[in-house]
Amino acid sequence: MRVVVRPTRILRLIMENQSIIRAAIFWGSLSIIWLTSIGNLISALLIATIFYSFSGGWRYLKMMYNTVPRDLRGLYHFIQMKVLIRHFEKNDITVGIRFQEIARKFSNKVCFYYEDKTWTFQEVEEYANRIANCFAELGFRPGDDVALFMSSCPEFVCIWLGLSKIGVIPALINYNLRLETLVHCLTVVKCKAVIFESSLQSAIRDVVPILKEKTTLQYFCHGDFDGVSFPAKSLNLLAQESSPYPPNNGHKGKYSDRLFYIYTSGTTGMPKAAIIKHARYVWMGAAVKYLKNVKDSDIIYSSLPLYHTAGSIVGCAQCLIFGSSLAIRNKFSASKFWDDCIKYNCTVANYIGETCRYLLAQPERPVEKQHKVRLMFGNGLRPQIWEQFKNRFGIKEIGEFYGSTEGNANIINIDNTVGCVGFTSMIIPSVYPISLIKVDETGKPIRNSKGLCIKCRPGEPGELVGKIINTDPLRSFDGYVNSSANDKKIVRNVFKHGDFAFLSGDTLVMDENGYLYFVDRTGDTFRWKGENVSTTEVEGVISKIVGNKDSVVYGVSVPGCEGKAGMAAICDPNHEINLDHLLSEMRKVLPLYAVPLFLRFVSEVELTGTFKLKKNKLREEEFDISKVKDPLYYLDIPKQCYVQLNESSYKDICEGKIRL
Repeated sequence: MRVVVRPTRILRLIMENQSIIRAAIFWGSLSIIWLTSIGNLISALLIATIFYSFSGGWRYLKMMYNTVPRDLRGLYHFIQMKVLIRHFEKNDITVGIRFQEIARKFSNKVCFYYEDKTWTFQEVEEYANRIANCFAELGFRPGDDVALFMSSCPEFVCIWLGLSKIGVIPALINYNLRLETLVHCLTVVKCKAVIFESSLQSAIRDVVPILKEKTTLQYFCHGDFDGVSFPAKSLNLLAQESSPYPPNNGHKGKYSDRLFYIYTSGTTGMPKAAIIKHARYVWMGAAVKYLKNVKDSDIIYSSLPLYHTAGSIVGCAQCLIFGSSLAIRNKFSASKFWDDCIKYNCTVANYIGETCRYLLAQPERPVEKQHKVRLMFGNGLRPQIWEQFKNRFGIKEIGEFYGSTEGNANIINIDNTVGCVGFTSMIIPSVYPISLIKVDETGKPIRNSKGLCIKCRPGEPGELVGKIINTDPLRSFDGYVNSSANDKKIVRNVFKHGDFAFLSGDTLVMDENGYLYFVDRTGDTFRWKGENVSTTEVEGVISKIVGNKDSVVYGVSVPGCEGKAGMAAICDPNHEINLDHLLSEMRKVLPLYAVPLFLRFVSEVELTGTFKLKKNKLREEEFDISKVKDPLYYLDIPKQCYVQLNESSYKDICEGKIRL
């Protein structure tokens, strides 16, 4: 068979791989000159650099200068993580086994601060063992699923930790759920029992009749229980009567076993139960530990729900796996945040979603700079308020990260770059194989003539994907309990036929140094006037203008118009917002096509338990005056101001008499 090499094909390969070719020229010429002719490294480097510059590689040299220190630091900590993970993997160390080691090492050290009480590591270990022995004696076996329906407190962690010691898999249920959604979460993982706290017994009581028709469950109450509506056993009494020593039911467990289930937030439908294995728990905790330099001596403040990844894994793993102390607050309070940090002498705190904006919305007080917090880590800090947040509260370092509960495309900002959610190495990208791929308006990957995905260049927004390697805990995709949901999160034939990757569902953009910035959810971005509008960007701008009030931005269909027009629902129960000022300020920072054409003023914005803004109902109602009872406004283009929408103007917009 004769192989034909076409000049056009060679040219295309050169154009597609310029950075690789330039790197090869630089390092190759350096090696050759040094080894064969000069023997002096400095001289060889100088000549190679001059030669390299003629190949058009100055930009590559500049990029190397800007990123090598960052990449080397990241690589060092990445190796630390790999060594730790290899140790856990080789010795089949589970979270429970690791915590036993930590409890022996720090037996009298405070593990949890909660309200005015403290729990030492030894006390946590003993309570967890009591739970483990209690459920083993009741007949629960490895692989059984048990729902945990409690608010944030030390017992919450002790219970799931204890269950994991005997191989029982806890399902961490959002304590805000009720009725149909609660039933869904309790049955999708085939729970054999429900552990609930006494303050939530009415929510359980409401679903017991429905659950009886679907499954048979045992009920265990933490706290006082009236025992009238349905039978439940006292967990407190059972735990007290159990042994505080490690269980001897013969179950050692494996590093690759399931640890617990965490549910997605349910912003686009029913929550999905994501599988969290011991391996995933360890590496997610280790990433924050090493990449943000969290120390054993640190006291971490967490007011985030413990049924969520940010609370139970990213925050809690620091004490369970590494021995830091954790101060737990039952529920986030913006007014008490800094008081708590001072009370517990916290040096690190975590955040998520809109919590940073809520803190900024508080009146300024001297106490907000009297704390010892040096680092805050989390995700969702908007670029528009990043510097303001750091300066006002005196936070030296922000550890913004990007990731999802179930995904493998997780990244973190390690060098305090404003607005950045992480990075990928431009020199050795294969070390951590994540990429941005081009997608169309529906979020479907755009493919080339060979049927493969197309990588985005710097400055081009695209969906973040992570290469799936099931033999590597850092690259695997464990998916959901309902396996049918997994296919929607996997893209095949990405950069070569036969490979596959995790679809994050989020649009990011990368700069020429490999720094990544969040743009929007893939389904939230909409097009208007032929331009893409990022709802996240517009929400950030509006919130800053109106004093950090909640705002939700989404696209709505307008009859006779292509694309979707921008609409913003703003929380303003007291009607304090000046519309002329709002419009004027938006136009200073937003392109004209991104300025919302419709405004809706609501008394409150519906949030998930982790402060994500819910949009589905708002999207469905659009600007339909017959469905929306809140005040509505539209942008009158000729008058250049917002005008209240009424039945007449609504009809004129729908008929095209008023043009937007």
